[in-house]
Amino acid sequence: MSKTFDLHSHTLRSDGVLTPTELVQRAADKGVDVLALTDHDVTDGIAEATAAAGQAGIELIPGVEVSVSWEGRTIHVVGLAIDPANPELDRGLAQLRAMRNERGREIGKRLERAGVENAHAGASEYAHGEILSRTHFARFLVDRGYAADVGKAFRDYLRKGKAGYVRNDWVSLETGVRWIRAAGGTAVIAHPGRYKMSAGAMRRMLGEFRESGGHGVEVVCGNYNAAEAERFARLAREFDLLSSCGSDFHGPEQHWLELGKLAPFPAGCIPVWERWAA
Repeated sequence: MSKTFDLHSHTLRSDGVLTPTELVQRAADKGVDVLALTDHDVTDGIAEATAAAGQAGIELIPGVEVSVSWEGRTIHVVGLAIDPANPELDRGLAQLRAMRNERGREIGKRLERAGVENAHAGASEYAHGEILSRTHFARFLVDRGYAADVGKAFRDYLRKGKAGYVRNDWVSLETGVRWIRAAGGTAVIAHPGRYKMSAGAMRRMLGEFRESGGHGVEVVCGNYNAAEAERFARLAREFDLLSSCGSDFHGPEQHWLELGKLAPFPAGCIPVWERWAA
C-alpha cells in the first residue's frame, strides 16, 4: 500500500494556528502517513512534533521553510530531513528571525501612521513563537475589524503599495540552499506557482537553484490545479530536480489547504523521498 505524504506544514511556532502536537494529530486523522513540519525560519516545534508522531503512529520529517531573496523577490525554500541542531543552519535561521522581527516593528509603525491603533503590540499577541510575521498582522487586522478576512488584510494593508508593506531583503538563494545542505537536508523550492514571475524568470531561478545545489521543486501543492502541477513536473524533469508535495497547511480556517488533500504526481516525477531511501 502506498503512503500518503504531506511535506509542507506549519504550527503556531511560526504563522500557523495549531501546536505541533495538534498538527500531528490532525495529520493522522486525515490519513497522512508521512508529515514534514516546515515552520518559517524556525525549528522549535520539531521535538514536540516528533514525539507526537510516535504516539500517533505516523512518520515526522524534520524541516524548515527558509526565506531568501532572488532578483528582488521573496522565495521560500523548504528544507526536508534536516538536522535541526546543525550550527550553520541554526545561526542562519536566527539571522532571518531577527530580520523578520525588525520588519514587524516597521510594519507596526506604518500601520499606526495609517490609523491602525496598537498595530505592533496587537499583532504580537498572535505570535506564539520567535517570529512576528505578516500573517500575525493580518489576523490582528481581521479581529479588530479593519478587514473582512486574512486575504483582504493582505490586499488592503500588507501587499506592495499598501500602507503596511515593508520590503525585506533576505539572504541569497545560494545561501539558503547552503544552510539546508549543511544540515544534511533536501532543498525544495516551495509553491513556485505563487511567485509572480515570467516563464523566463522562473527558468532562470530554477537554473540558479540547481546550480546552487538545490534538489527539488514542490510540483504538487494544496492550491494547485492540474495544469500547474503538469507545468512544474515538466520543469522538474528539465532541470533534473526531484518532485515534492505539500499542502502548506496553516490552520483549519484555510479549508482549501487541508493536510494530505493532495493530487497525485503527474507522470514522470521522481519523488524526493526516493533520495532519502537511496
